[in-house]
Amino acid sequence: MQQRKLGQSDITVAPLAFGGNVFGWSIDEKTSFSILDKFVEAGLNLIDTADVYSRWAPGNQGGESETIIGKWLAQGGRRDKVVIATKVGKDMGEGRVGLKKDYILRAVEDSLRRLQTDHIDLYQSHDDDRSTPLEETLAAYDTLVKAGKVRLIGASNYEVDRLAQARDIGRQLGLPLYQTLQPEYSLVAREGFERTLEPYCLEQGVGVIGFYSLASGFLSGKYRSEADLGKSAARGGKVKSYLNPRGLQILAALDAVAARHASTPAAVALAWLIARPSVTAPIASATSLAQLDELVAATRLQLSREDIAALDQASAY
Repeated sequence: MQQRKLGQSDITVAPLAFGGNVFGWSIDEKTSFSILDKFVEAGLNLIDTADVYSRWAPGNQGGESETIIGKWLAQGGRRDKVVIATKVGKDMGEGRVGLKKDYILRAVEDSLRRLQTDHIDLYQSHDDDRSTPLEETLAAYDTLVKAGKVRLIGASNYEVDRLAQARDIGRQLGLPLYQTLQPEYSLVAREGFERTLEPYCLEQGVGVIGFYSLASGFLSGKYRSEADLGKSAARGGKVKSYLNPRGLQILAALDAVAARHASTPAAVALAWLIARPSVTAPIASATSLAQLDELVAATRLQLSREDIAALDQASAY
């Protein structure tokens, strides 16, 4: 499996990340374990989660995803085979939110405990906290890196000006630099990333591990009309916004390319992302072993220039 560097670090990952938001929400612990086993067996290694996953599910408090990953790691022999990425900053309730130094230093201990590990490979600011000075947040990460609890840091949901400012401050003060960015990016959501963030990331060597790579499942071809929205109560609302002429045009292009390769729309949509020079590893989730097979297939699918041109044209903004 081809390996790519996370930013300008010495940590390398396979070109597809597994999104751990489904653990403890869409799938239970047993299914999560089987999917993680098969994910690693396929030669993939980057697992992305967050402390807040999956607080939104009824009865959950947050930390469920990290806890399941931790139990899986505790079975032994797996920690050195995976790169664990998690996040801090979204509202965990009871005032636990944001990127102030004291809070990050407390939150990381909770994540380490749930993950049952002594270090996090990639620790990410889940949202930009404009109420906290960037240097304070970076100083917290500096403490963690020096303590060996965090290897790299990344940013999620940052605008280009704030990402650049944070990295400039890091250079000026000798603090860790954000080595990765986690933006929303897919065939249906291109403009927000491509106009400003993509040029900066390419120029600066910032690794990109985008989320909603399959647009909440829309790019799998599962949803083609409003009648299909009932297939997922959790995701139907977001998918509805893609059911327009452009969205259906993108599905038609995916169908055509998939047919040429005897593949699937989901695999093609991910392969398009993997082929982007700016992208290190798109994040995608699966709730079954069959869905995971589609994700793995994307890493082996070589799109032609004609395929990419057709998808670019269909998804133009």
